[in-house]
Amino acid sequence: MKLADNKATLSFSNGKPSVEMPVYSGAVGPDVIDIRKLYAQTGMFTYDPGFLSTAACQSAITYIDGDKGELLYRGYPIEQLATSCDFMETCHLLLYGELPNVEQKADFTKRVTMHTMVNEQMQFFLRGFRRDAHPMAIMTGLVGALSAFYHDSTDINNAEHRDISAVRLIAKMPTLVAMAYKYSAGQPYIYPKNDLSYSGNFLRMMFATPCEDYKVNPVLERALDRIFILHADHEQNASTSTVRLCGSSGTNPFAAIAAGVACLWGPAHGGANEACLNMLEEIQAMGGVAKVGEFMNQVKDKNSGVRLMGFGHRVYKNYDPRAKLMQETCNEVLNELGLANDPLFKLAKELERIALEDDYFVQRKLYPNVDFYSGIVQRAIGIPVKLFTGIFALARTVGWIAQLNEMIADPEYKIGRPRQLFTGSVPRNVKPLAQR
Repeated sequence: MKLADNKATLSFSNGKPSVEMPVYSGAVGPDVIDIRKLYAQTGMFTYDPGFLSTAACQSAITYIDGDKGELLYRGYPIEQLATSCDFMETCHLLLYGELPNVEQKADFTKRVTMHTMVNEQMQFFLRGFRRDAHPMAIMTGLVGALSAFYHDSTDINNAEHRDISAVRLIAKMPTLVAMAYKYSAGQPYIYPKNDLSYSGNFLRMMFATPCEDYKVNPVLERALDRIFILHADHEQNASTSTVRLCGSSGTNPFAAIAAGVACLWGPAHGGANEACLNMLEEIQAMGGVAKVGEFMNQVKDKNSGVRLMGFGHRVYKNYDPRAKLMQETCNEVLNELGLANDPLFKLAKELERIALEDDYFVQRKLYPNVDFYSGIVQRAIGIPVKLFTGIFALARTVGWIAQLNEMIADPEYKIGRPRQLFTGSVPRNVKPLAQR
């Protein structure tokens, strides 16, 4: 960041002297006012619930322009990455700052591939869970437990440890997600296969059985790879901020990522695509496409309590660029699997049409987001609804690690310590028990 030409002046109506604060400019996006010395100079804090106007860090990884509907990874538009690169190239970009050349890609892919297996003892740890446990409950435990199995790479202040733990986490997440699924399904675990791609390997671990050979469908392989790319990072969202805050204490990378998994589980964050598909299935049960108009009227009624899932975004005030790509992928997958007439997809298209034409939704800029279509794609592939957020965690792991590593390398980073506006009791004395 660089010092802007102007400064911000904070003045007070009660006669207190005004305070000048530096203003910094990033490469793109809004300028920021540096308030680090505000408390020392004024004895006051800022108040910003939800951090709507607060930049908690400086970052060079991901940039979002919500008004334009723009998402950049290290400066590259998500549309170009999703159509011209695979997930391994995207991981290299997020972690190291540049897209790999041929040799770098081969080397990075090999490193990841060589770490896809997990310690055999993880199977016994997994068996301690009930088979009907939510996959995200299992994933939170499994990812945190990695620090007990791979404690040779847990020093967050050691650059070499951070790099090897990054590769291990990216490599092992598909294996853990597939193990959690197989365990809940009562099927044997399928070991990784080194001659398959990252996405192809995951499909095989999910859906193969020892009874017969499994052939990876290239259309599904590419669709899954695109899902991973689109979800790889998304600036300072709730789970990324959680990873940064957790990591700021100096805890190991596995624990910090486990914290991110736990945060992602929430229905307002990573669980949104699960909630979206549940909404579509509820409308289908009501009567399908014929009931869409009635459902949308309920959404517009504030007293109904009915919410439209998969539309609108905290940051995007335009069409989510990931949603357009996901819609294309959705069409490709449904056509490949002979599900072009899938009732839920027809339902989704009708919801989208109404939302893009109805003034109520247009004025509120409630455009479809990436969750709207990704749930349908995953359902078509055969991934159970409860595992959707686990897939999201798998994809977002690389972004979390990149953000964590960037924070640790930042000389200005400190342990996170938000302030508060205290509204409780003023100081008082404890009365003897008999007098209370």
